[in-house]
Amino acid sequence: MQFKILTLTLFVVLSSCQLLYREAVYYQADVTDHKIFPYTEVNTGDKPWHYHKGNRALFDTLKITFGKDSAILLADMLEASSTHAFVVIRNDSVLFEKYYEAYQSDDISTFFSVSKSVTSLLMGIAIDEGYIDDVNDPIVKYIPELKGRAPEYERLTLQHLLDMRSGMEFNESYGNPFSHMAKLYYGRNQFAQLKRLEFEHEPGTVHDYQSSSTALLGIAIEKASGKELGQYLEEKVWIPMGMENSATWSVDDKHHRSAKAYCGLNATAIDLAKIGSLYLKKGNWNGKQIVSEEWVTSATTPNTGNDGYQNQWYSFSGYGRDSLNTKYFDDSNAVQELWEQEYQEKYSDYYIRKIVKANYREGYRDKLWSDAAEYKWGLQIYTGQFYALGIMKQVLYVDPDKNLVMVRLGATGDKEYTSLMYTIGKAL
Repeated sequence: MQFKILTLTLFVVLSSCQLLYREAVYYQADVTDHKIFPYTEVNTGDKPWHYHKGNRALFDTLKITFGKDSAILLADMLEASSTHAFVVIRNDSVLFEKYYEAYQSDDISTFFSVSKSVTSLLMGIAIDEGYIDDVNDPIVKYIPELKGRAPEYERLTLQHLLDMRSGMEFNESYGNPFSHMAKLYYGRNQFAQLKRLEFEHEPGTVHDYQSSSTALLGIAIEKASGKELGQYLEEKVWIPMGMENSATWSVDDKHHRSAKAYCGLNATAIDLAKIGSLYLKKGNWNGKQIVSEEWVTSATTPNTGNDGYQNQWYSFSGYGRDSLNTKYFDDSNAVQELWEQEYQEKYSDYYIRKIVKANYREGYRDKLWSDAAEYKWGLQIYTGQFYALGIMKQVLYVDPDKNLVMVRLGATGDKEYTSLMYTIGKAL
């Protein structure tokens, strides 16, 4: 009965704003969501580039120990998961490429928030081309319609948006049909919604992951370049890099055609891997500088003051442990000693140390809890690896030390795939 009442309530509220169909699908959001939105075509050129064929027999015998799975073949582990595609590339050679649940190599999939990292790539290109002058410019310089909406917009910069420090009041909840996120995802005029947002913090002061930030970045690129985001991607990335398959970029509506910069790129696993390879090569693709090396460096150098999130990319991190496998400590001096004695020499050149004071509860999967009474200290080590991440654990993972690029696409996030990829890298 409660379910029927809730359903009726949703029907009355949402049908008035033409969101009923899209909201219904939202409750079963899937990697096939590209089928329910209008889109911009992202076409390939006539010179596709292919990875080399590597020693794929390596993974026929290499067993991975991860989580509850001990000493298991990667293919067997993935077979039992919700994975649709998994690719491992080293030195531009494919070592592992498997597809599951009837997916094929040329099937496109919705990337969700991995799209944010590609939007960042396009922002870097727009800066290189002079469409965007500087990341420290206020957003109103490129979206003048925001002037007068709130005084904070005058102080909100592109860099604030890139680092998720907008200060906007935006509910990112994915389970609430009345949240800002649900309305942004299924609304037919995303800019109209974005213009109504208010601020709860001064721009630049608080890190808070919000898809609205990337949505504004996408609109800024489109206005500055005079092209739809998908068209700009096709011209500057898809064709020059020789992508193998056409892609699409979902837009909010056939009339407004504002790209879903935060979630709407739909493409194949192998072509997504090439974005990782591009960043691995510091923005240079077969002699052509697609995006500046400086932009890649800014996106992949850990920002410890921003939880290792910078320019819409994540830096992979983990906790240091002492010889007794201790992860949390009673005071910061012990952590400092651990860093100096065990890690500093190995990581001093390109790893950044961050000490995190956190609430801690003993014995629950090493999770941190805000209601715990005891305080501990930990050594959070940011590694050279970096990644892009989607809500259903779509992952693009890059390990520069091992010259590795890995991609996982699938329907749900049933594993910590970034940690799995780190484990794979250690095993190779």
